[in-house]
Amino acid sequence: MNLEQVKSFLNIIFSFDNTYPLLFTQFYFWAFFAIIFAGFSLLGNRVLSRNIFLFAASLFFYYKTSGLFVILLVFTVILGFFAGKQIHLRASKSARKGLLFVGVFINLGVLCYFKYAYFFTDACNALFHTKYHVINYLARWANEWGQTSRFDASKILLPVGISFFTFQNISYLVDIYRKKVEPVRNIFNFGFYLSFFPQLVAGPIVRANQFIPQLYKKFFLSRKQFGIALFWILNGLIKKLILSDYLAVNFVDRVFNNPDLFTGFENLSALFFYSLQVYADFSGYTDIAIGVAMLMGFYLPTNFNSPYKATNCGDFWKRWHISLSSWLKDYLYIPLGGSRKGKIRAKINLMLTMLLGGLWHGASWNFMIWGGLNGIGILIYKTWKDMKKNIRALLAFVFFLNFLLLQILFPHPAWLIGTIWSGVICLGTCIDYLYSACIRQRPLYGLNRGWSILLTFVFITFTRLFFRSGSNLDPAEANQVAWDTATRVVTRIGGKWQWEVIPQIIYQYRFIFLLFTAGMLIHWLPDKWKRWYRLRFATLPVWALAITMVAAVFALYQFVVADLQPFIYFQF
Repeated sequence: MNLEQVKSFLNIIFSFDNTYPLLFTQFYFWAFFAIIFAGFSLLGNRVLSRNIFLFAASLFFYYKTSGLFVILLVFTVILGFFAGKQIHLRASKSARKGLLFVGVFINLGVLCYFKYAYFFTDACNALFHTKYHVINYLARWANEWGQTSRFDASKILLPVGISFFTFQNISYLVDIYRKKVEPVRNIFNFGFYLSFFPQLVAGPIVRANQFIPQLYKKFFLSRKQFGIALFWILNGLIKKLILSDYLAVNFVDRVFNNPDLFTGFENLSALFFYSLQVYADFSGYTDIAIGVAMLMGFYLPTNFNSPYKATNCGDFWKRWHISLSSWLKDYLYIPLGGSRKGKIRAKINLMLTMLLGGLWHGASWNFMIWGGLNGIGILIYKTWKDMKKNIRALLAFVFFLNFLLLQILFPHPAWLIGTIWSGVICLGTCIDYLYSACIRQRPLYGLNRGWSILLTFVFITFTRLFFRSGSNLDPAEANQVAWDTATRVVTRIGGKWQWEVIPQIIYQYRFIFLLFTAGMLIHWLPDKWKRWYRLRFATLPVWALAITMVAAVFALYQFVVADLQPFIYFQF
């Protein structure tokens, strides 16, 4: 290899190419991890050296994922480290509160600039009839300072994972203010905590009290833990490549890219398939992150707990993206007053939390609609569960009758969908009331639970219409395109169906439907069954573990699509 070839190779290694970010599903990531793990192993139990090494590796990982936005990550590290120290050192509560306000304000200011500039500009223009345009002042200043035109000042790009490490930084400062944690004394240790590469770009959001104590522990990994780590990595890759990517490329994306070309049944199927896709994608990332971290002796919190087993919307948010929902509860809902100031105030606080939680996911109205629908679902359940069964049946009937009248008087696909949905709820509620009134001594607990899980899954799936319609869009056009897509999907689902072609559609996409069915059945398996096969895998002999991994990788390779799909939550 001559000098030019060496230079070319090093340029590939150390340059940023936004078309080839370091994804868990790419060979390049695993080559990167092998090198990092080798260096990590050589450092042994020299804790500070290990943490500095992993901090540097995490910065390199983020650079290969986001380019020069690594400077923003370094800024966030410096801000969090010094703000945390100053908050801890101040004796005066007012001084500590002032420093906390400054730290949180700067963190949120940076997040708003990069993520919500288009949203706030559009809202301002719509409200005051102005014609402001988004300008990337950082790019303009960089061009002026460097006397170049390298950076595009007309567009603000969203740094990968900014919402995750910003929220992590804010929780660190708040917990120091609340005296729940001591500040990290060494900036390299803190930098490692904030930027640990397995969970850096898509979570889970790691609390300081969960992770910081691990910074000072020596490496330990038992044979069983090693097996479990491999299981999580393999489990995550299966979810991502076999379930998420395959469903997306071969069905979901096709339908959502042009809903008018597909039947109502196909649009409805795409919506349900997307529910499995987004779960497999995000939980798959989390599984891989947990496994990779565990191989290095670090433990990340559980972020999913079979969310489609939820029996109501509140239960769903205790199972889905647990690190975010618990963050919103502890750092937004409770500071707003929680449920301490009466039922009405509690409902207002809950809706504000869900609306802002929706906005956290994306800077467009469709995400707020999605968050608001989830909030409404939680509030309805909280009211519903305290009602007597006869009142439930009466209200369900009135609910159904209202939708039916709307459909008769003002025919519209949305009213038809509402009529069918409310009719199903009404029928189930009336049957439950009549059964309990006639046979009180034998309540159908299992049937009621299954019915609740099904209704919750269907409701959550329909709210995802607004989530999916706005995903992967340029912020400058997200609102209009998302609303247009959602409208077209609803029109197709609520329009006239061609029932005779449904068997042909199922046969044509038989593998997709079988994959969806298998994915949901596995998801709904009892937790004890899942623990059993996880432990069985982890305790296999080393030779059997190796053969299983090789066979699994070979099988996964068969599902790899030509253009690997980025993880959905990278955009958040």
